[in-house]
Amino acid sequence: MKSLRLVESALLIALATVAFTQSAPTPSAPSEAQQSFDKMKALAGNWEGPVTVNPPQPEMTPDKPVHISLRVTSRGNALVHEMQESGTQLDATKYDHPVTMIYLDRGQLNLVHYCDAGNRPRMEARKSGTGKTVEFDFVDLSGGNENGHMYHAVFTTIDARHHIEDWTYLMPGDKPMHAHMDLKRTN
Repeated sequence: MKSLRLVESALLIALATVAFTQSAPTPSAPSEAQQSFDKMKALAGNWEGPVTVNPPQPEMTPDKPVHISLRVTSRGNALVHEMQESGTQLDATKYDHPVTMIYLDRGQLNLVHYCDAGNRPRMEARKSGTGKTVEFDFVDLSGGNENGHMYHAVFTTIDARHHIEDWTYLMPGDKPMHAHMDLKRTN
């Protein structure tokens, strides 16, 4: 009788183990937004390269390269993107120095651009077909729009030492200005 209870107990434990194993959640693959965010975080570092602006702007010429700093922060939950003309001091009162934050929110990859125009456009990433490109579309704007606002951003990873950024700015009257930056890693 004791041995029968022992066998029954062992059988119940085995069945419970099998049932628990089958019902235990299995780790799921990262969402596309998480994969895109991870690819963007891999760009952390310093980058420099020429800027091509269309329509051309007298103060923005390819002989004045841009410096981009990308830094992972907030325990890996945000990516800080800082932009300035290469070779200038970090003095936001004297030089352009926009800051962009990229982060996940409820499974959606977001971008908020703290613009020198005094506003904060928010954009959301769209699904990527290639896996090498993360493209952000305008959602809404905080702050004034008298001086225009950033409207679209595309990050294309070529390899670990080379990426391209394309930014579209809507000037007053909704006239688009496109900046293309061909960036090489400096560290």
